Amino acid sequence: MTVVHINRSDFLGDRQGRTFTDVLNDAGQPFDILLQYFDDEGRQQRMEDSETHHDRPALAGVIRELESLPEIDAFLSEVHLQRSKRLRQATGVLVRMIMERRGWKKTGKKGSLGVRAKSDQTRPSHNTGGLAFWFIRAERYERQDGMPFQTVRQRRQRYKPAQSTTQPSRRHDAAQNTSAVARRH
Repeated sequence: MTVVHINRSDFLGDRQGRTFTDVLNDAGQPFDILLQYFDDEGRQQRMEDSETHHDRPALAGVIRELESLPEIDAFLSEVHLQRSKRLRQATGVLVRMIMERRGWKKTGKKGSLGVRAKSDQTRPSHNTGGLAFWFIRAERYERQDGMPFQTVRQRRQRYKPAQSTTQPSRRHDAAQNTSAVARRH
């Protein structure tokens, strides 16, 4: 597939993108760096691969590289919570626009990118673990014409046993023994 190009006009023409004029009009926001970064066939393919082959959000396929960009890291590491949040949200809109133009649709579910550190208004919000340092979660996508592979959850449905005829578990045995002892006393 060919690269999907999104520019400022495309972004502002989008139903969600038009709500981010504050980000686009803020000279201190590295929004043009985001546009440049995502204007790359390899990165867009990695976003698709993340969903298709790794069962992770599209953004997970590029998040470490994105967060390592000096301009992005420097901006997100400053203490301006609302501006930082808006840039991260605008990133999500940009990813959605690219994925939709590449034949994907939103699932309405979010996938984890990290575990947020305890909130502190005096320091920038970041994660303590996970794949990403600055981003917590991201939208999940599926191909408009259906996914080529089933998820583990979908596949395991084929293997759910009918009424179990196996022996009770050890936990069940222990509970039974405790009840029997209690009845004797």
